[in-house]
Amino acid sequence: MEGGVDHLAPERNKSEFDVDAMKIVWAGSSHVLEVSERMARLVASDPVFRKDNRSMLGRKELFKNTLRKATYAWKRIIELRLNEEEASMLRSFVDEPAFTDLHWGMFIPAIKGQGTEEQQRKWLPLAQKMQIIGCYAQTELGHGSNVQGLETTATFDPKTDEFVIHSPTLTSSKWWPGGLGKVSTHAIVYARLITDGHDHGVNGFIVQLRSLDDHLPLPGITVGDIGMKFGNGAYNTMDNGVLRFDNVRIPRDQMLMRVSQVTREGKLVQSNVPRQLVYGTMVYVRQTIVADASVALSRAVCIATRYSAVRRQFGSHNGGPETQVIDYKTQQARLFPLIASAYAFRFVGEWLKWLYMDVMQRLQASDFSTLPEAHACTAGLKSLTTSATADGIEECRKLCGGHGYLCSSGLPELFAVYVPTCTYEGDNVVLQLQVARHLMKTISQLGSGKKPIGTTAYIGRLEQLMQYRSDVQKAEDWLKPDVVLGAFESRAARKSVAVAQNLSKFSNPEEGFQELSADLAEAAVAHCQLIVVSKFIEKLQKDIPGKGVKKQLERLCSIYALFLLHKHLGDFLSTGCITPKQGYLANEQLRSLYSQVRPNAIALVDAFNHTDHYLGSVLGRYDGNVYQMLYDEAWKDPLNDSVVPDGYQEHIRPMLKQQLRNARL
Repeated sequence: MEGGVDHLAPERNKSEFDVDAMKIVWAGSSHVLEVSERMARLVASDPVFRKDNRSMLGRKELFKNTLRKATYAWKRIIELRLNEEEASMLRSFVDEPAFTDLHWGMFIPAIKGQGTEEQQRKWLPLAQKMQIIGCYAQTELGHGSNVQGLETTATFDPKTDEFVIHSPTLTSSKWWPGGLGKVSTHAIVYARLITDGHDHGVNGFIVQLRSLDDHLPLPGITVGDIGMKFGNGAYNTMDNGVLRFDNVRIPRDQMLMRVSQVTREGKLVQSNVPRQLVYGTMVYVRQTIVADASVALSRAVCIATRYSAVRRQFGSHNGGPETQVIDYKTQQARLFPLIASAYAFRFVGEWLKWLYMDVMQRLQASDFSTLPEAHACTAGLKSLTTSATADGIEECRKLCGGHGYLCSSGLPELFAVYVPTCTYEGDNVVLQLQVARHLMKTISQLGSGKKPIGTTAYIGRLEQLMQYRSDVQKAEDWLKPDVVLGAFESRAARKSVAVAQNLSKFSNPEEGFQELSADLAEAAVAHCQLIVVSKFIEKLQKDIPGKGVKKQLERLCSIYALFLLHKHLGDFLSTGCITPKQGYLANEQLRSLYSQVRPNAIALVDAFNHTDHYLGSVLGRYDGNVYQMLYDEAWKDPLNDSVVPDGYQEHIRPMLKQQLRNARL
């Protein structure tokens, strides 16, 4: 802090709870908090990991800088003998999309999930020592969400005991895989498995792309980068690639064969490993995305909250200070629900992690009963949290006024890096429709006596929920968890039942699904919002240590739920769950909650425990020394390297001196 001055100290002194205890709640445990603090300090104190100049670098320089950081991070991981948890945290605090994200996050998990024990013994040591670098080549130019429509082929040649990998069309070109463009030596390539003229659908294959000696593409392989993407810096640190195959041959044993194998004779044989195990990788990846959503949103709200407390505008009386922007009710009504959302997503992410572990244990024991529900949960929550986070980051930029538009605020780059999350690992609308299918199936099976489980258990009480009427009499009633849950369960159930009834009118169910897809997506959102609210409430039923911590979380839980109720008031009213008067009372209670949270706002975002380096924002600095830093940052721009700009003599001077020829004005 400059001169030891903490400009936000008066705000921190207002706090009514134990911030250190809240840090542990946010981290999940004191152990995780200790490791994350240690890794954050390690990165922040190392000049190699500097990132304040990222938005000013050209693409080649930016990419080379990322290679330097990623390889240096690996060097430090080895030197310090970091374990897997520490190494993963260090990479996340480097805070720069890089080829290593896909190598550790997709390539290795795919081999673990879909490779045989023999394949794992061969490939994992190489990958874990970074002796090969892998990516995940699934998406094509012509197909993304529809994986079954992929066009790349893998045809078995029994004469040579090889697969021939081929790109038969322009649209079969692999397009988007991170790390593919310039770095990866190997890829998990998803292609149509063809034996003896029969198409067996899509399977994964380990394919070497580049020489391990000179890094040149191997014969038959065309590979490169797909070009600049949205934003300055941002995801342009990543070499998203294009890849085409011209009859590239690989050994038969490079097909990922944990679930099914092709024999030497070319026969497709199913193994005794259940096919459902493959879904484990998908559930894992999506639950990490939900956890990451809470982190990204927490960074944005930390910046916006701190700046809102520093910024003063209007309201000066008798020459006194102007009003802090955070004291305006319009600012609170936009900002505080986002703080609540960050905490809500954190807790539902914790629960999803537990769900993943539970599902994997069950799968190992050949118990597939919870898999459809887990698949729908992770799909729906990935969609809900990433859409809300992307919108929330942009809202935080607006909450910071004009200065939020500066790259030095950290918000434009945070937004540009985050928004692709709404598309990768499942387009968010497509995922909503997957959840809706699960809901429709659950309702259709009620007649056969099949009892809904997990997050759909409330559908088993359909008769009761269809009769539900909220008994809220006064604003404080909305603070009762059972009152909130009753309204959210009733709304979700009624929206699902209404669309199920409309679907039943169609003779062709698929035609009905297409026609009613917008209604189905809305029903899915209502269901997923219920999950988040219920998991926040469940969190509060546990023992939460620390002075005032539980009280703050109760307030945030109420803000999250009542903000959603206010936002989707039409749903709650049209389904008859609540009356207009009860909706009004909910809004009244929401206003009261904003006033209660106001003294604790800075402490609540301090509990995220983000270092200034990780936030990368002059507006979100811990010490609140915003204006001096904004001024200093401006002079670092390359445009200010010279007082007279390049091009003055060539363009500006002739115009000022009236030396432009043939001008007719």
